[in-house]
Amino acid sequence: MSGRVFLVAAESSGDALGADLARALKIRDAAIELAGVGGPLMSAAGVPSRADISGLAILGFIDGLLAYERVKRAVAEAVTAVLDAKPDVVVLIDSWGFTLRVAQGVRAVDPSIKLVKYIGPQVWATRAGRAKTLAASVDHLICIHDFETPYYEPYGLPCTVCGHPAFGRFKPGDAVAFRARHNVASNQRLLLVLPGSRPAEIRRIGPTLWKTAQLLRADRFDLRFAMVAAQAVHDEAVAQAPAEALIVEEAEKEDAFAAATVALAASGTVTTEVALQGAPLVIGYKLGWLTALIAQYFLFKAKYATLMNVAADAEVAPEFLQYNMTPENLARAAAPLLDDPAARADQIARQNRALDRMGRGGRPASEIAADVVVNFLATKRQSESFRASGVRPGTQGS
Repeated sequence: MSGRVFLVAAESSGDALGADLARALKIRDAAIELAGVGGPLMSAAGVPSRADISGLAILGFIDGLLAYERVKRAVAEAVTAVLDAKPDVVVLIDSWGFTLRVAQGVRAVDPSIKLVKYIGPQVWATRAGRAKTLAASVDHLICIHDFETPYYEPYGLPCTVCGHPAFGRFKPGDAVAFRARHNVASNQRLLLVLPGSRPAEIRRIGPTLWKTAQLLRADRFDLRFAMVAAQAVHDEAVAQAPAEALIVEEAEKEDAFAAATVALAASGTVTTEVALQGAPLVIGYKLGWLTALIAQYFLFKAKYATLMNVAADAEVAPEFLQYNMTPENLARAAAPLLDDPAARADQIARQNRALDRMGRGGRPASEIAADVVVNFLATKRQSESFRASGVRPGTQGS
């Protein structure tokens, strides 16, 4: 079958998704030609970037304005890279604003190229009108949740539900080995701090999480701190951490998640990853003041920001957003999880039920996404075969 596929990702989460998809496609058909725009994970999976995506992990209205020219240049570079590669299918991964502009740029020049969006915008939480925009810009959507698809039905956009990508990447962490490697006693409490993977998250969320950690240790002298430093913001995150904090590289994050007594985390994919390892979470998130104001009054409609809470329709993991994200509030929620084994076990059980509702145990998202791409390639090959034989599709055997 073979064919040419171009993957586009603009930040670390999309880079991981793209790397998983690249490997899944090569397993399906080693003859598929892959090219793309992405980061180090995609490059390691055999898809080196044909455009520079540095500085595109943008969060919020002000940051978006400041980065406008950089984003505009990156979109133009990505569109040029796509058109030069002449792919059969382009997969636009996460990063709503960037990938939408790339899709529109490619479609304006060559509408014959099939466009697949892998992970859609959170239309269920904010700006449902984006469903119409996306339907006009791509040929297919691969989304995480069943409850997303009704938003696209009025506009005729075909959707495939893949489940949460974290489920397909899951590998059990080794808590015992982690504690032994880092000299953390089995009876010692370990507080894991996860401030995010974007520069704006490190600036806005990191200081509050570390102040929370200091509050919690004030009367818990056995408490150790650890932080998994996301590769994309490693230096900024490490510079914020107190000197005594254990800095963990991403290569051993599963072990760290499994070893944690409690995790303080920025809302995002990492919350699902931590919950899969059996650690309870307290979650915080903070946007810039102008972005938060716009979101509060005009955009954000969901009751919860954390996907586990959305799936459960209940605050399974305590979450504190914007002005409620204070060290005192976070510490008040984390304290019983550190001190009371029953409270900890209860939250872990509720997190597990939420993970089951999210689709844990199904096929990996990357395999489902690969099916969609391969089907597009097969359809194109079939059409080309019909044209070459002079037979119109749907007329054979008549």
